[in-house]
Amino acid sequence: MTKLYALVDCNSFFCSCERLFRPDLEGRPVGVLSNNDGCFVSRTNELKSLGVKMGDPYFKVKSLCEKNDVAVFSSNFALYTNISDRVMSVLSTFSPEIEVYSVDEAFLDLSGIDVDLNEYAREIRDTVFKWTGIPVSVGIAPTKTLAKIANNIGKKSKKANGVVVLDNEKITDIALARTEISDIWGIGSKNAVKLRGLGIKTALEFKKYKNTKNIQKIFTKLGRMTQDELRGVSCFELNIVSEKKKEIMCSRSFGTPVSDLRGLRESVANYVTSACEKMRKQNSACAIIEIFCHSDPYKVGEETYFGKDRVKFLTPTSDTRRVIKYAWKALDGLFQMGVLYKKAGVKLGSLADDNEMQCSLFGDTDNQKSLELMKVIDKINTREGDQVIRSMACGVDNKSWKMRREHLSQRFVTGWSELPKCS
Repeated sequence: MTKLYALVDCNSFFCSCERLFRPDLEGRPVGVLSNNDGCFVSRTNELKSLGVKMGDPYFKVKSLCEKNDVAVFSSNFALYTNISDRVMSVLSTFSPEIEVYSVDEAFLDLSGIDVDLNEYAREIRDTVFKWTGIPVSVGIAPTKTLAKIANNIGKKSKKANGVVVLDNEKITDIALARTEISDIWGIGSKNAVKLRGLGIKTALEFKKYKNTKNIQKIFTKLGRMTQDELRGVSCFELNIVSEKKKEIMCSRSFGTPVSDLRGLRESVANYVTSACEKMRKQNSACAIIEIFCHSDPYKVGEETYFGKDRVKFLTPTSDTRRVIKYAWKALDGLFQMGVLYKKAGVKLGSLADDNEMQCSLFGDTDNQKSLELMKVIDKINTREGDQVIRSMACGVDNKSWKMRREHLSQRFVTGWSELPKCS
């Protein structure tokens, strides 16, 4: 059976999520910033037309944004994750096998589906928009790499209107001829330079390059497989079973520098809480925790301080309270008076399935009451909002160390007090 894949990609996803509950923003330039309101990580077409590039620091284009009435938002990942789950749920109705590639992209296996592919792609696009309000582009092709190219063309071409199907060689070659070598999925800027050195500037030239041994020698087997994908030979299968993470990290730069141990402790406790929630979601427990904190490495005239330590448990744990306890013990040893800390973080390592842990005769183990408590807390926080229930170690007052988020939108789907209201 001939393979057939669809790549569905949300258009300017973060911005589309912000527009979802703000219809007054339709047609207006919208941009979403990274952590601490640093750089643009999502832009609508209206903002792109103003010359604002991906990764541009906000402070450099602030006057331009104010002059052109740009709606600027701090990143609201709780909102984006929630909407992403809804989009993926809709997409799962169109195919029995789906690979969630990122928060705004998914591959669907359409092999064996006897339908008009253009009509089916439009149905996917229209249904996602009708049920979630998020605009998407759909690219369909015999391989994942070609589906990526089809999607990119569908997103940029007004004539395509978000849908491109590469189902024959003539149409595929036209699409490949219009695709720069650096725009091929998995090539990257460094490999693009090497390919240009071989006289290969477009995806079509890469497809037709006959010295496959030379390609494999320079770009390893992965490069040759990418070339085969451009020729319509499927080499990359769907990854429909998400693998458990082997490490979980949570770190943030502070909105304002922290100089006291209390503030540093609170930040680390919050990061541990977030990391442990992610760990329990994949039914794991950790045996190692690493803690780090450092000052601003870009501060002129000041020596950078970087502190790092790790704690190994005799028995793996998934209890947030225990992990905070040991994280604080390590942090107390790292803390130095007089240092202005800019960032801190934690990393949970040596993860094991929580039902396959090797216990120690001499170490503390998570008892049944502890496990049940963590499950109840996670369930309430999932239903009522992020960290509605948390340890007092996380603090309750105004936290100076929190990320700078001066343009944060409402918790439209995760906070009862901030639900949209109809008048």
